Amino acid sequence: MQLYRALFLSILILLTSCSQMKKAENFISGLSQKEKYKQDHNIPDEIYNLWEDRVEVALDDSLEIELPYQEVGEFKPRNFAIYSYQTYLIPGEVLKAEIVTDSTHTKVFQELYKQNSDGFKKIKSGNAEGEKLSFEIEEKGLYKIIFQPEIEAHTRFSIRIFKSPGYSFPVLNGKNADIGSYWGDIRDGGRRNHEGIDIFAERGTPVIAATSGRIRFTGVKGLGGKQVWLRDVKRRQSLYYAHLDSIKPDLNSVDRGDTLGFVGNTGNAKTTPPHLHFGIYKSGRGALDPIGYVYLPDNEKDFSLDNEKITSRLEITTSKANFRNKPATNNSRIVRTGLKGELVMVLGKSNSWYHVRDGLNRSMFIHESLVKPVG
Repeated sequence: MQLYRALFLSILILLTSCSQMKKAENFISGLSQKEKYKQDHNIPDEIYNLWEDRVEVALDDSLEIELPYQEVGEFKPRNFAIYSYQTYLIPGEVLKAEIVTDSTHTKVFQELYKQNSDGFKKIKSGNAEGEKLSFEIEEKGLYKIIFQPEIEAHTRFSIRIFKSPGYSFPVLNGKNADIGSYWGDIRDGGRRNHEGIDIFAERGTPVIAATSGRIRFTGVKGLGGKQVWLRDVKRRQSLYYAHLDSIKPDLNSVDRGDTLGFVGNTGNAKTTPPHLHFGIYKSGRGALDPIGYVYLPDNEKDFSLDNEKITSRLEITTSKANFRNKPATNNSRIVRTGLKGELVMVLGKSNSWYHVRDGLNRSMFIHESLVKPVG
């Protein structure tokens, strides 16, 4: 009896570990997420190649968005829809992209590209199981986010793309409007430029650790007066807090949000209102513009599936209608002009703007006042 029991347990362990073994095999074989998807679903080469080639279409798209951005729509099986959005980002900003569907089993592949001299180069792939894609920007430039649903996807979705600062705001309860002087502002009659930002606050307002790290120096020195230097080991850079009224004693290792000192105007700031001079210095590169690391974007928007039914096709109802590269009239470029009666395929909708493709497979935005649903 004990022999049979041991045999049964061995078989059970083997069966329950099959999925883990398969994951390990895929990892060892070097399969990408898409290749694993093809293998797991026995997708014929011809269909898979048609689906995979849609990435080139997305890379040719030129839709631009301002963050935060949200779009709702519905995936249809085997229409090979693909979604591509580009936006300009600066160092210190953390790009985040996520998608919610009303199906827990639908795979949506996410990829992030950065523009270089040869076009766009892939720098990261997200998890196709619905996890948020997150990437901290180190180089300023144009970035492109691509969402590609699996071939048989048939579900409603909501896409959200937004950004957040890599650091906490360095003055307690501070806000963007408190920044009174920016990187590059002229100093000393043009003899030097400002290598940081100035954040104005009442004297004695707590100054906090924008990230966890080690304190490398506290004391009074030079133009900065009472100052603190915090080493960010993860990013190999140092955070500089200057003009403090006082410094918290016995600082060593600190956690994000810990108090380092209090706002003042010591050093060469004695003739100015109390403020924190905040700077960042990168090993081997010198001073960096801190704004992307601390600027607080407006991400206070609901993220949920919209109840509005999104049609599959639209017909232009006006004599002429402008298709644009952004979901806005201002600060957008007219991609082309359509004529009354023209039909376009709908990918999704962002507020009052439809995201569409025309007969030549061009991805654009058109305002809802210029079209009507068909079918």
